[in-house]
Amino acid sequence: MRPAHLRSLLFSAIVTLASTAPLTAAEDATAASPTSLWRLLAQGGWAMWPLGLCSLGALALTIHAARETRRQRFVPDPLLVPLGDHLARRDLPAALGLLAADGTVLARVLAAALPRARPDLPDANKTRIEESIAEGIEHEEATIGQWVNYLNVVATVAPMIGLLGTVSGMIGAFQTISSGGMGRPELLAGDIGEALITTATGLVIGIPAMIAYFVMRNRLGNQVMAAAQAATRLVDRLAGEPGDSSNG
Repeated sequence: MRPAHLRSLLFSAIVTLASTAPLTAAEDATAASPTSLWRLLAQGGWAMWPLGLCSLGALALTIHAARETRRQRFVPDPLLVPLGDHLARRDLPAALGLLAADGTVLARVLAAALPRARPDLPDANKTRIEESIAEGIEHEEATIGQWVNYLNVVATVAPMIGLLGTVSGMIGAFQTISSGGMGRPELLAGDIGEALITTATGLVIGIPAMIAYFVMRNRLGNQVMAAAQAATRLVDRLAGEPGDSSNG
C-alpha cells in the first residue's frame, strides 16, 4: 500500500503545481509589465521635457512647411493665360490689377518687377525685369525656407538632448554605485532607464525630423523653380518673344 500511497501523493503534488503555475506566471507577467507608455516616458527624467517640445515643434513645422510649399502658394495657374495675354499686349495696368488680387509668390514677384518695364522699348526693358524677378524669388525662397531650416535644427538638437540625458543618467548611475548601490541593481534601474530612454527618444524625434527636412527642402526647390520658369515665360511674352504662358 505504501507505493500506492506514494503515487497518490506525487499525483496530488503534480496537480497542485500545474494549477498554481499559470497563476504564478500571470502574477510575474503582471509584476513585470506595469510600465505604461506614460511611466516609461516619465522615467526619462528632465530631458523628456525639452524632447517633448522638440517633437511638438517638429510636427508643427512639418505641417506649416507642407502648406507653404504647395504649388498653389507659388504659381497662380488660372491667371497664367489672361496674365500672359495682357503682357503680350503690354497692358501693364491690367496685368498689375490681376497680380494685386493674387497672393502667390509669382504674383508678388511680378508685381514688384513689372513697374520697371518700358513698353516703349522693343524688349520692354527685359533685363532689368529679370534682375528684379531673380531678387524677388531669392527673397521669397529665403522667407519660406527659414521654416524648413528650423526642421533641420530640431533634427540636430533632439538627438543631442537625448545624448545629454544619457550622460545625466550615467552620472546618476555612477553616483549610486559610489554610494553603495553596487550590490543592489534595483537602485541603478532608474538611472540606466533614464540613459537609454532619452537616447531612444531623441533618435525617434530626430530621424523623422531629418527626413521631413529633406522632403520639404526638395518641395521648396521644385516650387521655386516652377515660379521662376513661369515668370520667365511671362516676361518673354512681354518682350515679344515666343512663349507658352499656359504651362506652369
